[in-house]
Order: sequence, then C-alpha cells, then structure tokens
Amino acid sequence: MGMNIVLVNPEIPQNTGNIARTCAATGAVLHLIEPLGFSLEDKYLKRAGLDYWNLMEYHVYRDPEEFWMKNQGIRAFYATTKAPQGYHEVSYQDGDYLFFGCETRGLPENLLEKVYDRCIRIPMREEARSLNLSNSVAIVLYEALRQDRFPGFRTTGALTGRDEGVNPWLDYV
Repeated sequence: MGMNIVLVNPEIPQNTGNIARTCAATGAVLHLIEPLGFSLEDKYLKRAGLDYWNLMEYHVYRDPEEFWMKNQGIRAFYATTKAPQGYHEVSYQDGDYLFFGCETRGLPENLLEKVYDRCIRIPMREEARSLNLSNSVAIVLYEALRQDRFPGFRTTGALTGRDEGVNPWLDYV
C-alpha cells in the first residue's frame, strides 16, 4: 500500500520536486491539491525531482473537495507548528496520509481546528518559525517508515573496490 504525502497548495517548484524525489525513493504516493504556485511542466520542478518522476505515483486535485471525494475514509495526520504533539509521538500505519500546507501559510486554520487531535509538529527552537517544506516531509515520512521497519527497502550498503590499509583521502589530494 505505502504512505501518502498530501501537499495543499504548494508554492515553490523546487520543494515539490524534492518531495517527488523522496516519494519515488520511498514508494509514497504524492497528492497535490491545487492551486499550485507553479506548472507541473516547470523546469525547476523537473530538475529538483531529477529523473524520478517515472518512478512515482502522483495525483492532482483541482481543490480540497475533489481530494476528499476521491479519498474517503482515510487515516490522516496534519503537520503544523500549532500541533499538540510531536510527529514522533504518534503511531503511523501503512497507507496513512500525511498532510502539509503551503510554504508561506501552512495548512488552513479552519481545517486544523477540525482535526486538532491528529495534528503533529516537528520540534524546533522557539525562535524558528518553521522548517523547509521538503525537509519537513522527509522527516515525518521517514519516521512513519521507520515505525514500519522500512518495508521492502534496502537498509544496508556495500562499498566496492576497497583497499584495506590505504588512506582513502590520498585519492582526493
């Protein structure tokens, strides 16, 4: 099934491109709710997502009403700096929907009031307003995947061509 990332009115193409790349790497489905602050043909969007767009599933909705009509009965969490609990304090399940608002305004207050018990925040210093949208998505998504033990993911790497006893930095001097 996989996780779902929902971006409500994203404004910056590079952020959405980075999020698309994260979705491709994790198998998460990306949901974009219009209006968008860019065209999906935007060169910055494509460049930030590199060549990963063909590796991911994404859906575009003309407004929140269309999204809810097509995605009834979902289990959702809403990222906001106004949340009562940290993103790491909830238990995620496969198939959850993680909502993120636009870069300048976040999620609408009237929505947050209705779902306050499912609002989550990323802890940060009091002086900081917020984190970058693509970073926030990655932080929360990877916690949800960690809780599910990274299903189907490669979790180890291997170096090739290693010479024991050789200083690896000498190749870069």
